[in-house]
Amino acid sequence: QVQVAESGGGSVQPGGSLTLSCRTSGYTYVNYCLAWFRQAPGKEREAVATINNDGRTAYADSVKGRFTISKDDADTSQNTLTLHCNNLTPDDTTIYYCAVARGWWADTRTMRESDFASHFDDWGQGTQVTVSS
Repeated sequence: QVQVAESGGGSVQPGGSLTLSCRTSGYTYVNYCLAWFRQAPGKEREAVATINNDGRTAYADSVKGRFTISKDDADTSQNTLTLHCNNLTPDDTTIYYCAVARGWWADTRTMRESDFASHFDDWGQGTQVTVSS
């Protein structure tokens, strides 16, 4: 059974930083994609950043240069996904979700497709990020 669990959300002032973590386990696919999404109330889900098993990354234009996605798969029984969020603005306030796409890779082009989220098989419960002065 695939498990996905986020942590690290919180409240910061504009210009501040946060690090989100996601522990994933229970999948054995050689090829996979891990991603961070976010969704504010009344808005569509937005793909923020992705990283494939080979380390290739992709970012939404709204976070490029401010957010950095990485993974630690040294432990073969689990994979820890991290999102370093810098220079946060109030527009970054929302719930962030971690997701796993088994047997599939993402890139900058596919991130822009309307059905991008449908490629992801497993989702966490989300972690709240609030940016406010």
